[in-house]
Amino acid sequence: MLCQDCKKREAQVHLTQITNNEKRSLSLCKECASARGFHSPLDNIPFPLADILSGMTQDFNSPNKNTDINETVSCSECGMTFEEFTRQGRFGCGKCYDAFRSNLELIMRKIHGSSLHRGTVPEFGESEMESSLPIPVQEEERLETELNKAIESEDFERAAEIRDKLKSLRNSTPTESK
Repeated sequence: MLCQDCKKREAQVHLTQITNNEKRSLSLCKECASARGFHSPLDNIPFPLADILSGMTQDFNSPNKNTDINETVSCSECGMTFEEFTRQGRFGCGKCYDAFRSNLELIMRKIHGSSLHRGTVPEFGESEMESSLPIPVQEEERLETELNKAIESEDFERAAEIRDKLKSLRNSTPTESK
């Protein structure tokens, strides 16, 4: 949509005002909005998620780590790169989740210790959720549970075997969405 003032640039600021049940909308480019005195109160406030993400990707890409985040991967839909995502802290579109999945799994594992959800499941949807999980994910969950039990019982030889199985499963499972 073009700016309603200059009719040259793409509108990026959309304002809606409702007065006495009458709705008025205005779509302006940033330059025209600025000339009218409109600005976002969040313009000069840094978005902390971007700082957190960029810090985490630097940790992964340090020379002594064996797991690298690929910052050059980009979304086929909107063209955003993972590096841009870490700077902004926001995705460009819904397809970014698929494009950056492998990088996001590494970050989630660092934050949560796992990239799989372990919380409660609503009673009405539990069977549907279990059946909708891909078999490798179900196997990974089973092996992780078994690994924790082996560690708790101090059966470290069994734990090492399970750890190796988990590694091979994670390496063989494709991280790209079909």
